[in-house]
Amino acid sequence: MSRSQEQLEELVRALSALPQETEWVEFKENYSDLEGIGQYVSALSNSAALHRKDRAYMLWGISDESHALVGTSFKPKTEKIGNEDFLPWLVRLLDPQIHFEFFEFSVSGTPLVLLEISPAAHRPISFKGGEYIRIGSYKKRLQSFPDHERRLWQVFDRTDFESGVAKADVASNDIAKFIDIDAYFKLLDMPAPADPLDVLAVLASESIITETTTGRWNITNMGAILFARDLTSFGPLGRKALRIIHYQGSNRVNTIREQVGTFGYAKGFEGAVDYLLSRLPSNEVIRVALRQTVRMFPDLAVRELLANALVHQDFAITGAGPMVEIFEDRLEISNPGEPLMDHWRFVDTPPRSRNERLAGLMRRAGICEERGSGWDKVAFQIEYYQLPAPLVEVTDENTRIVLFAHRDLKDMDREDRVRATYLHAALRWVNREKVTNASVRERFGIPGSDLPKASRIIKEAIEDGKIAIRDTSAPPRYRDYVPFWAAGRNTES
Repeated sequence: MSRSQEQLEELVRALSALPQETEWVEFKENYSDLEGIGQYVSALSNSAALHRKDRAYMLWGISDESHALVGTSFKPKTEKIGNEDFLPWLVRLLDPQIHFEFFEFSVSGTPLVLLEISPAAHRPISFKGGEYIRIGSYKKRLQSFPDHERRLWQVFDRTDFESGVAKADVASNDIAKFIDIDAYFKLLDMPAPADPLDVLAVLASESIITETTTGRWNITNMGAILFARDLTSFGPLGRKALRIIHYQGSNRVNTIREQVGTFGYAKGFEGAVDYLLSRLPSNEVIRVALRQTVRMFPDLAVRELLANALVHQDFAITGAGPMVEIFEDRLEISNPGEPLMDHWRFVDTPPRSRNERLAGLMRRAGICEERGSGWDKVAFQIEYYQLPAPLVEVTDENTRIVLFAHRDLKDMDREDRVRATYLHAALRWVNREKVTNASVRERFGIPGSDLPKASRIIKEAIEDGKIAIRDTSAPPRYRDYVPFWAAGRNTES
């Protein structure tokens, strides 16, 4: 939260013009009870969250009654608790830690101090183990007001990443320095209004920016993550930039090149896809007596999986972002966060996203496919090119999708065969088609005369619990098969 002198003066004028203190604004003259200040930080942060304010403030040097600027002798940056400086002491005793900043400055020669505090995000802020809240203009223990506590937790449950503030108090004519407004209108295939005020109104209607109490603008997380000219200008969001790493060979020992994106996801998506595709290894194949060079992985599958990694990541996990790793025999695409559904059900279950508004805008921009179709298209492409089925790996705070280069059936292990057979069954189920010995032979490129080989693959998938016989009373040669979760259901329903 860096602020110019002009911004500080504007903010003081706006705060002093309030008719009285609010739940998120406190006035003091020379208040220097450091323990009390810690409690105020907790109370103001929690109250700002409860009342959906993007900041809370504590202003020293102002009369509580008249709101006249009277000056202050309080110097927070030189205060100490024993031998410890006040500011690191305060940071240490707040849980969870939030961003706050003290500004010491003067207005017309009158010394003032402004404390600017971010709202609580995922749980109440406590100071020395105690949680506080503002009741009117009074600081109280949160536990003494169970209704406020309940409502605060409801706010946390409804708070989304997109609404957060990435950059605060930006002048209207400076917004274009940080986000690419032209990219927004181009991607949405909309003409840009001639009047700058109408442009601001459109961006505000999309929650790309929000107006502040001083008539300036906050750029939201959604606006920054999608349309930033440079994500590093938005502080922690810079860690969410897409990384593409190309390795030599099949391990991470030697890096050929690492590329870190700077643009917002929507603004930079096509460039990222083009760059990624240009780095992928190629294979030579013979089609109709002609030798052709094709990329190791289908373009559409790569595009869909990259879009999914960007859209469905968990932004609450700090210090990590989406990443693509290119090896000579595989492609790994990972993002922070676990999927919100069982990964075995990606094909048949409509996707759920933590970031619905971000996903919606990405879909309107043509970057994501329509709801429910993305993973289906990946599965179809993998089957069409007879590649090994993707591997989904889920850890405590990460999801990784692995695409493998082509392998002949003789080079696949049991896990590869079972995974491919399951994906084949899931894809055919959603397309109202049956899995048979013949369809499995086609999936793996098995000659039509080799029924036993396909039967052995089907048996492995049944034994591993990934597919099931649809009608166990049918004779073996007439049987067809379904994904494990569709056992007992009618394919035609």
